[in-house]
Amino acid sequence: MQIRDAGPADAAGIAEIYNDAVRHTTAILNEGEVDAANRVAWMQARQAMGYPVLVAVAGDRVLGYASFGDWRPFDGFRATVEHSIYVHADARGQGLSRQLMQVLMDRARALGKHVMVAGITSENTVSLALHRKLGFTQSAHMREVGQKFGRWLDLIFLELRLDPRPHP
Repeated sequence: MQIRDAGPADAAGIAEIYNDAVRHTTAILNEGEVDAANRVAWMQARQAMGYPVLVAVAGDRVLGYASFGDWRPFDGFRATVEHSIYVHADARGQGLSRQLMQVLMDRARALGKHVMVAGITSENTVSLALHRKLGFTQSAHMREVGQKFGRWLDLIFLELRLDPRPHP
């Protein structure tokens, strides 16, 4: 298994993982599926802003992906990013998420980011536990702000300070 920057050839694998999460989980609160062209455009937009899109691959098979982008589109939040990480159903429980997160956090630090934010539905206990193990702390619990599969969903925000800078 290798973790590297994603390219257009990875788009179909990324779309497959994304669409599985759309169909079967509350990790993504979107209901529409995407195709490879959509994921290429998404990757190019992220990369044009200088942000990484990482893939974990075995051979040419995408096992997982991770990225981050601006948390909010205002100048005062430029040192804060929000991330996403998704792993293929067949590759879960093997430590891949932790490995992707470590590389993603290193990339954020290298870009001078100060805080990384995670927004996770409260029922996604595996992701919540992983983030807590990585040092993220809960900063908010927003009740019934999301919906999917005919239910209201709580959203938990966690944050990780990436560096000890006392001032920007």
